[in-house]
Amino acid sequence: MKNQKSKINFLGILSALLVVGFNQTAQAELSFGPFVEPSVTYERGDTGVNYPSPFSNRNGELEGFGVGARAGAHVGEIFFVGIDGRYSMPTYKDPAANYDETAKAINWGPVVGVQMPEYGLRVWGTYIAGGELDPDSGSSFDVKFKGAEGYRVGAGVRVKITSLNLEYQKIDYDEAVLESSGAFAAGTSLRGTELKNDSWVLSVSFPIEIDLNL
Repeated sequence: MKNQKSKINFLGILSALLVVGFNQTAQAELSFGPFVEPSVTYERGDTGVNYPSPFSNRNGELEGFGVGARAGAHVGEIFFVGIDGRYSMPTYKDPAANYDETAKAINWGPVVGVQMPEYGLRVWGTYIAGGELDPDSGSSFDVKFKGAEGYRVGAGVRVKITSLNLEYQKIDYDEAVLESSGAFAAGTSLRGTELKNDSWVLSVSFPIEIDLNL
């Protein structure tokens, strides 16, 4: 079953956050409303790809800047739920092939979290439901990775509308499509190819909530 372990891990995180969030909001003034949270990110991590024959398996690195945004609803400025989207242009490196090129990466999924209002600690979890990683061509071999799935967990320290955050993300891409490679036709699907990415993400974000008191 596709990335069942990622789903189980995220469901465990979600359950814990829901319990904490409901306990906190039950003690707070009952209010709710929309929220948005744009961010600037910097990620660094490792990759591994199991290419089919005649290509060899590869280990690499991802590192670079990006942007993100979360949007959804909050309760009591303590519990929040929404959609988390990320876009980045990290450098994708494959030392064994002397490959060092810019990539375009995008992913998205639902997020839930709890936080202290205005000042203090905040924690969250995101289930990554889709996305892709598209490194630029550095030689005759050019491949795009699709079908992203995984999770991201993070914590931050907030001062009003500014938050400094650190996240760990684990993403599996279970589809690879050749965009160019010698005798192989462009658009050829590499069946069974999977890229795994484990990264740390440092970010500065700007959470903004609108309260609608009941």
